[in-house]
Amino acid sequence: MTTALELLAAFVLIIGGAIGFTNAVEWLGHRMNLGEGAVGATLAAVGTALPESVIPIVALMSGGGEQSVDIAIGAIIGAPFLLGTLAMLLVVGSAHVFKGRREQGTDIVSDERATRRDLTWFMALMPVAIVLGAIGAPDGVRYTAAVLLVIAYGVYVRRTVKKGGDAGDAEELDPLYFDTSRDDPPSTFQMVAQFVVSLAAIIGGAELFVTGIEHIAEAAGVSALVLSLVLAPLATEMPEKANSVLWVRRGKDALALGNITGAMTFQASVPVALGLAFTTWELDAHALTAAVIGLAGGALARWALPRRLPRSRRSLCDPGQRSSREAATTQETEDRPGDPGGFA
Repeated sequence: MTTALELLAAFVLIIGGAIGFTNAVEWLGHRMNLGEGAVGATLAAVGTALPESVIPIVALMSGGGEQSVDIAIGAIIGAPFLLGTLAMLLVVGSAHVFKGRREQGTDIVSDERATRRDLTWFMALMPVAIVLGAIGAPDGVRYTAAVLLVIAYGVYVRRTVKKGGDAGDAEELDPLYFDTSRDDPPSTFQMVAQFVVSLAAIIGGAELFVTGIEHIAEAAGVSALVLSLVLAPLATEMPEKANSVLWVRRGKDALALGNITGAMTFQASVPVALGLAFTTWELDAHALTAAVIGLAGGALARWALPRRLPRSRRSLCDPGQRSSREAATTQETEDRPGDPGGFA
């Protein structure tokens, strides 16, 4: 009964925190003049990725020996595994479920450039974790790779913010929940306060969820690696999934995908760097399989998702193609024989 109440409280905290978090992130992104892709890929992705980043740190600091290392490695590898598979499927599935209230219907209308950029970074960084985990790299190689991964993520964030585009219209945003006066724009303090409280709810809910699942797994005799590889990320990745479903429901596909693909890039860099620096990073068959499947999911998403943008919208979104098409149409009208506007 106690475990059931823990799980119920976890769901309430995570979903409630996700609702407040998406609202605060949109307002902060607008205040910082960030485009939707940059908001989803940086602020939302890193914020909601904190729970699964905390688990390896706590596990390694607990001093539990080999079991703690297994929990840490499982949480690190399990996150991109679930993001590259279940989270992507949820985005596509949500578009079909909510097609009746979405202007774009079942089409995933995202920032194609941002989606390709995020997934390209993920596909470049994730193999580092796989290869070094498979060969059992020496300490020097692991430490160097950890530093390079952190630097790479810094470069990714800088480019994402730089190319994120301009912020949307504030009139399109839902009112900030912490804004007591709806007649004027919310203050930065109110935005940050809602951001912090919502994030705390997400983290607290994720920790409760993991604790409840641990009790169930221990009673069932499940190994620490299996628990951490599957169940811990399932709980800690719920914020990404909940946020993205909420954004897809409202037709904000760029935020939904940016949240997931940005989190994938983060998970393939910073948490992996922690694992490389503070563990021996020796991946067994289960961890390697999950890592490869996650990488394959990212590759499939990079190939498939941009192609879900309707051809007409893809062309309209490209100013160069639009200008060329308009010029061609004008020339065709001028050259058409017998046309009153021509010279025939």
